[in-house]
Amino acid sequence: MVIKGVFESREIDGLRMNYMLTYPDDKRPDEALPLVLALHGAGERGTDVERVKIHGLAKYFAADSGYLGLRAVTLSPQCPEGVVWNNIVFALKELCDTVAADLGTDRDRTSVTGLSMGGFGTWEMICCYPHYFRRAAPICGGGLSWRADLAKDVEIRAFHGDADKTVPLIYSQLMVDKVKAAGGNAVLTVYEGVPHNSWDRAYSEPDLIPWLCFADEK
Repeated sequence: MVIKGVFESREIDGLRMNYMLTYPDDKRPDEALPLVLALHGAGERGTDVERVKIHGLAKYFAADSGYLGLRAVTLSPQCPEGVVWNNIVFALKELCDTVAADLGTDRDRTSVTGLSMGGFGTWEMICCYPHYFRRAAPICGGGLSWRADLAKDVEIRAFHGDADKTVPLIYSQLMVDKVKAAGGNAVLTVYEGVPHNSWDRAYSEPDLIPWLCFADEK
C-alpha cells in the first residue's frame, strides 16, 4: 500500500512536508512492523512528492510495497525548498512518532537511511536521537565529526565513493572513525572509482535493504 500525505509540524512554524508511506497491502492491524525513515538528496526537494521516488528506498517500495517480500513501513518525506534535513530534525522526529503511533510500528526496530543531503540528515538524526534508531545507512554524507560519538550505540553501515568530488570521502571517514573510537559499531564501505552517485551501488548490495528492514530478526 502506498499513501501520500502532507505533514504540518507543530514545532517549526509554517513547516509543511509532503511524504510517501508504504507498507504491505496485507498488513494486519495488530502487526508491529519495522519503520524505515528514508531521506532523499537535495535535488528532490520541493512540493512534488513523486520526486522522492527518483532515488533511494521509495524508488523500490513505491513500485512494490512488498519489495523482496520485506515486511516494513517505509517513510519517505520530502524536504521543502530552501532548507536541508539537518535544519528540521525535530519535525522529522515528530513525523516518525506520528506514523509509528498511527500504524503501531515496532519501536525497537526503527532505522534511517539517506543519500547525499539525506546522508547528512541520517548522521544528524542518529546523533540527535541515538536511542530512537537502531540501525542507520548514511550514503555519501557526513556531519560534525566531533559529536559523532553520540551515535555509538547505533548499528551503522556507511557508504561512499572514493571519486566523489561533491562530498569527499573524508566526510564519511571522519564520522565512522569517531564512532569506532567511542566503541561503536560502524562500518564504511568505499567504492573505488565511484563518484557522488554511490547510492545505486549501496542500495544494490543484496543485504542492505533487508538489513534496514530487520529481515534478519524475523
